[in-house]
Amino acid sequence: METEVVLRKIIHVDMDAFYASVEQMDNPELKGKPLAVGGSEIRGVVSAASYEARKFGVRSAMSGIQAKRNCPDLIFVRPRFDRYKEISKKIRKIFHDYTDLVEPLSLDEAYLDVTQNKKGNPSATLIAQEIRKRIFEEVGLTASAGISVNKFVAKIASDYNKPNGQKTVNPEEVEAFLENLDIKKFYGVGKVTAERMYQLGIFTGKDLKSKSKEYLEEHFSKSGLHYYNIVRGIHNSTVKPNRTAKSVAAEHTFNENLTSEIFMEEKLQRISSELEKRLKRYNISGKTVTLKIKYSDFTLQTRSKTLPYFIADKGLLFETAKELLYQEKMKESVRLLGISLNNLNTEEKKTVVVQLKFEF
Repeated sequence: METEVVLRKIIHVDMDAFYASVEQMDNPELKGKPLAVGGSEIRGVVSAASYEARKFGVRSAMSGIQAKRNCPDLIFVRPRFDRYKEISKKIRKIFHDYTDLVEPLSLDEAYLDVTQNKKGNPSATLIAQEIRKRIFEEVGLTASAGISVNKFVAKIASDYNKPNGQKTVNPEEVEAFLENLDIKKFYGVGKVTAERMYQLGIFTGKDLKSKSKEYLEEHFSKSGLHYYNIVRGIHNSTVKPNRTAKSVAAEHTFNENLTSEIFMEEKLQRISSELEKRLKRYNISGKTVTLKIKYSDFTLQTRSKTLPYFIADKGLLFETAKELLYQEKMKESVRLLGISLNNLNTEEKKTVVVQLKFEF
C-alpha cells in the first residue's frame, strides 16, 4: 500500500546570513565587507559568515585559521546571542500575524503552515512575499523563502533563490522539481550518505526514484523508506508549534588548549552550572549525559552515560561528566568541552492530519 500524499501550504522562511547580517546592520562600517561571526582567527570557529566572506569559501564550522587563509581581509566579530534572540522574537511576531502554526528550527529559520491563515489569503506565495517585505521594512534584514506542499520541499526551495528571494513549487511541479535535483541538495542527505549514493549510481532525484523500496531499504536500512517517499513528494510531517527539544547543551571553547584533566574539571563545573540554568529555565530534566570533547587537531569525541533517573542538578551533571572525562585517556590537548542532556522528560503532542487539495 502506497503512502498517502498530504497536501498543505507550507512556507519555510530562512534569514540570509542572519548573525552576520545583524552585525552589519548594527555597525554600518561592516556593510559590504567579508565578516565572520565567531571567535578569533587564532582560536575560534566560524559560527556564521557574510555573503562577502562566502565568496572566498568561508563557511560556518570552519576554523578561524582556515577562514583567514581563505580570506586575508576577513573581519572577526564576537557573537551577541542576546541581540540575535531579540531580533528573532521580532521576526516571529510577524509570523504569528499570519498563523499560529509556526515551528522555529533555530533563531533564523522557521516553518509556517498557512493552509488556513489569519489573513484569509489563499496564496501562500503572496503571503511569503508579504512576510519577507515586512521583515525588511520592520527589522531591516532580508529573508528567503520556499513555498510548497510539505516541509521537505519548502526547505529545499528556500535555498533556491538565496539571498533575498523565494521559490514556489506547486503541487503538480513537486516530482519534476525533485527529479532534477542533485542528491546532495536533498535536505537530510549529508556528505557521507551522498557519497554512498554516488557509489550506487544515484546522482539525482531521478536516479533515486528509479530504485525500488526494497533496494533502498537494503542499502540504507530504515532510512530507505524515507528516501523512497521524499523523492515522490511524500512527507507528511506536520508543522509543530510546540516543538519539543530533544537535548539541551552547553559548551565552551578555550583560549588555550587544556592538557590537564584537573583544569578540565574546573571548566566542566562552570559548564554544568550553565546547563543547569538552561534546564531550570524550561523546567526540563533528562537521563542521558553526554560529554563532548574537541581536541586540538579538531577531531571530535563524545562519551555518554544513561542514568536510571531524571536529573537537572549541576552537581549530578558535573559528577557524571567527570566520570566520563576519566573514562579513557585523552588523545590530544583539548580546545572545547561540552555537556548535553538527552532522554528528556518532554512529550510530543500528536497532531491530526487533514488531507486537502487546492490551488497554490
